[in-house]
Amino acid sequence: MAVEIIVPITQIIQRTPDVKSFRVSVQGDIAFKAGQWLTVKLGAEKELCKPLSISNSPTEKGYLEFTKKITASRFSRMLNQLKPGDAVNVAYPFGKFVLDGEYPRIVFLSGGIGITPIRSMAKFVIDKNLGTDMVLLYGNNTRQDIAFKEDFDAMRQSDSKLRVVHVLWHPDSEWRGRCGLMNAEVIREEVPDYQERVFFLCGPTAMVDALKKAVCDELNVPKEKLMMENFAGY
Repeated sequence: MAVEIIVPITQIIQRTPDVKSFRVSVQGDIAFKAGQWLTVKLGAEKELCKPLSISNSPTEKGYLEFTKKITASRFSRMLNQLKPGDAVNVAYPFGKFVLDGEYPRIVFLSGGIGITPIRSMAKFVIDKNLGTDMVLLYGNNTRQDIAFKEDFDAMRQSDSKLRVVHVLWHPDSEWRGRCGLMNAEVIREEVPDYQERVFFLCGPTAMVDALKKAVCDELNVPKEKLMMENFAGY
């Protein structure tokens, strides 16, 4: 059952030039599953209430963290003006795009701000020492747009069963990783055992739709092995 509370912001973290994480203090037991989302309400009007994925893991206690790309929308402008000590109204948890550790082999396909629930899932798996074999293919425009890079670097160092592949559309001259768009060819090359894995897709709607088609139609992965979440109008 969802709860609605007014909570103070304790920390604001700049993840990329236009992405910020907001941590709010929550007392007592915080019951949610890795991958779920909350709503943030900044006023009475409908446009000032937005669903945002919870980017911390249930294993990270004492706070909830939501992460937002700061755009020109009124909600984003108001959110961007908040400071530690300011209060916000949040309701949680919602959503069925979750991971409890039930799958032994996973591939995450993500782009942009769609990484937020996946960060929660990966951190949960590692903190719980579940032994899940995870591959993350994460697409972004430039190197500067990679959110949670330090977090995933640290997770890779602590767990050899997590592999992260960054794919950039506009790489700089020093980039030595993959370039272009994520597609069936990239998945085949980077995850040769993809037929043995469950897919988690999260990102902008157009990206998720294109990858769903690639995974199901080109790679012939059964639809029941595909978990998805779209971010429309984020």
